[in-house]
Amino acid sequence: MSHAFAFDAYVTAVTFDREAKAIFALGDGTVRFEDGGGVQAHDGAVLAAAPHPSGEGIVTGGDDGRVAWSRAPSAQEPGAQEIASLPGKWIDAVAASSASGLVAFATGRDIHVRDTADPAFARAFAHERSVADLAFEPKGRRLAAATYGGVWLWYARIEAQKPGKLAWAGSHVACVWSPDGKFLISAMQENQLHGWRVADEKNMRMGGYPAKPKSLAFLSKGNLMATSGANGVVVWPFAGATGPMGKQAAEIGYDEAAMVTCVAATPGLPWVAAGLDDGRVWACDVTGQRIVPLKAEKGAAITALAITPDAKRVAWGCEDGEAGVGEVEG
Repeated sequence: MSHAFAFDAYVTAVTFDREAKAIFALGDGTVRFEDGGGVQAHDGAVLAAAPHPSGEGIVTGGDDGRVAWSRAPSAQEPGAQEIASLPGKWIDAVAASSASGLVAFATGRDIHVRDTADPAFARAFAHERSVADLAFEPKGRRLAAATYGGVWLWYARIEAQKPGKLAWAGSHVACVWSPDGKFLISAMQENQLHGWRVADEKNMRMGGYPAKPKSLAFLSKGNLMATSGANGVVVWPFAGATGPMGKQAAEIGYDEAAMVTCVAATPGLPWVAAGLDDGRVWACDVTGQRIVPLKAEKGAAITALAITPDAKRVAWGCEDGEAGVGEVEG
């Protein structure tokens, strides 16, 4: 069972709220809700988004320099509430933490932090080069910033500090923490990943990709990590103290006619969803590698993907504005 939507703009991001309803952020600056209705969150395109720490609504950053919290319109709520405004800037990345209630966003070389419980709280951290992505550690206290030359680590609430630096030559464009906070993995401009064991900064080179692996997600209680960038979903083993060091990745759902552009996974369960460059979407329980087709018809490339924590619903969006929500049976 699935529900289809036809929006008139590129789907930048999709997420689920705490009630497992899908929310879509679009290139025309609007946020659309699965149950109907929408909010004009930006005067321009949405460039980045993350679920709000409360589990209600979505935080978006736009090319209008605005960071906004959008919820389904109601008599009590205005719809889109401004979190920050930096006119003339582009909001290139957004991250949020349900554990700490913090929201972070990047514009050029600077990252900013806000506290959803304290409107007066604000922090700003400068980098030597532009920041491409942000990720909060699971506890929500440290913030990773992917940039040229590696990933910088900040304590999100501390005003004056010297950042930790996980260095590796090249341009780092996306980053993700393992659910236990022990590993940090980045996607690089080259067709490879790089990882670190945070405690001792031990390096991990993870290559062999035919394309850029831009989408990363942990599953199976952190024992596995799935990525895009190949003809199937690439799955790396992370069990044990050394993570994937000296181990080989597996590939699920290999199809020589398509490339995986997006992955979404459930941290606590062995389920992963995949979106392909030919518009198809599927989900898989990696323990049995049984693939469940969710969108079989081909079309524009999948640009956004999300899965609920119980792995029962998957939502997707395409570069031409087509979108959908599917139920994972079995």
